[in-house]
Amino acid sequence: MEQEKAAHVALLVTPGMGHLIPVLEFAKRLNQIEIHKFTCTLIIPTRGPFSKAEKLFLESIPNGIDFITFPPVNFDDLEGVEGVRAETRIVLTVRRSLPALREAMRSLMGTKRLVALVVDLFGTDAFDVAMELNISPYIFYPTNAMNLSLFIHMQELDQKMSCEYRESTTPIELPGCFPIHGRDLLDPLQDRKNDAYKWTLHVASKYKLAEGIMVNTFQDLEPGALKALQELGHPPIYPIGPLTQNVSKLSDNCECINFLNEQPLGSVLYVSFGSGGTLSYDQMIELAMGLELSEQRFLWVIRSPNTVANGTYFGLENKDPKASLPKGFLDRVKGRGFVVSDWAPQAQILSHGSTGGFLTHCGWNSTLESVVNGIPMIVWPLYAEQRSNAVMLTQDLKVALRPKVSKDGLVKTIEIANIVKDLMEGESGKQVRYRMRDFKVAADRVLSPGGTSTKALADLATLWSSKNKCNDLVI
Repeated sequence: MEQEKAAHVALLVTPGMGHLIPVLEFAKRLNQIEIHKFTCTLIIPTRGPFSKAEKLFLESIPNGIDFITFPPVNFDDLEGVEGVRAETRIVLTVRRSLPALREAMRSLMGTKRLVALVVDLFGTDAFDVAMELNISPYIFYPTNAMNLSLFIHMQELDQKMSCEYRESTTPIELPGCFPIHGRDLLDPLQDRKNDAYKWTLHVASKYKLAEGIMVNTFQDLEPGALKALQELGHPPIYPIGPLTQNVSKLSDNCECINFLNEQPLGSVLYVSFGSGGTLSYDQMIELAMGLELSEQRFLWVIRSPNTVANGTYFGLENKDPKASLPKGFLDRVKGRGFVVSDWAPQAQILSHGSTGGFLTHCGWNSTLESVVNGIPMIVWPLYAEQRSNAVMLTQDLKVALRPKVSKDGLVKTIEIANIVKDLMEGESGKQVRYRMRDFKVAADRVLSPGGTSTKALADLATLWSSKNKCNDLVI
């Protein structure tokens, strides 16, 4: 008896938890479509040993989704590799993994009805392999439509801008987007002489080769930016968000959840700077003192201090970060404050009834997790596209507060204490809380049957399910 093979999608994920999490959620969503049968393989180039968070991620991949990890690439030829920007290392990891990708794709084609190769934002060099093998190339853009617009218009901006973006006296106006100062654009654009700028421009130049771009946002959150992108006509844009990590069943009895269980509803400020964010020693001390002075309840995920803002992007140091806290701090905040080292189950924390606010680096995964749980934010951007996210969240969407930075580059104790109090019990906090609740309702609506994000994914699934059917029958 003849049986139709399921459509198979290969998803290339560039290094970083901020990329891995949304791509897996996208694969899960594909697997859950009942009308069309999909199977998926995550393809993961590596640059070294996996971090604790990455190991937990791989262990969480459900049945029905396969994954392939490539051997670590060799960076011995890069002088002072630790000083090379993350974006450069990410792009080079992909480029140096292309032979392994070609072999993996050919292997998949031998046994699967492969309908698409999906890459994330820095993976467009893999399009060379897709086109060589006659596989449809797509992009999954894990952040928002505003930053996607920046990538699509980057070549044009590069030609128009004669100075550094940060030196521009007029805001950058991307179609349909809130105007943004050049200094708030993503990190690799801040130094046009750095290799990271060259490589970012390079990967962005290939965006128009995609047969479609899926973006992790939704209509109510960015109507103007999405409308402008869709009016370009090509590539087709599919707003399929919010894609966020499901609540883990593995962490029901962890200490931080036990702490939350003992706190009043909506009373705890969750403090975390994502999987890669780090603070300097001086800033870590100011934050600790500010949280103490605020007299608010808090749950803080800490990492060892680092002079580089994304110091743990490529893995954690083997140091006890609690040793860097002010003397006696843990004793003084005991009962109302809880400190956990390196990692915590964020999806579970943000969905917990006791969580009432989120002090965050405003990476897009964290932002969307706040949105779907209706949790207002204090935004503290550190690297990547986080400054532009902060502008959007505070000035455009008005769902977050932002502390002022002093002349020495630090956010001071008093400023931290005041803004934490304001978010948790002040008038400004009430206003952003009400706004965030509206977006939570909107997020629920777009993901419901018939919602705009559900429909966008269904349209994409219908397109993919019709591909390559001529040779898909097995006996």
